[in-house]
Amino acid sequence: MKFEKLECVVLAHDMPNHGLRAGDLGTVVEIYPEGGLEVEFVRGSGVTQALLTLTAHDVRKIGPFDLPATRRLAEVK
Repeated sequence: MKFEKLECVVLAHDMPNHGLRAGDLGTVVEIYPEGGLEVEFVRGSGVTQALLTLTAHDVRKIGPFDLPATRRLAEVK
């Protein structure tokens, strides 16, 4: 699947070490030639929760029936 810079994407699986859950929204901030994606996940306050290098298998495009939502973030230790 092809992604664009600044495209909003959906995390495909939980990443508890980063305080992220499947369904969290991130933004593609860089695309690497070998297929990697740099994706930033931001809290509602604007603070970066995580900036991760992922693959196309770790995220998906937002679909027409996806509903953005918020959740209370558990503190990451």
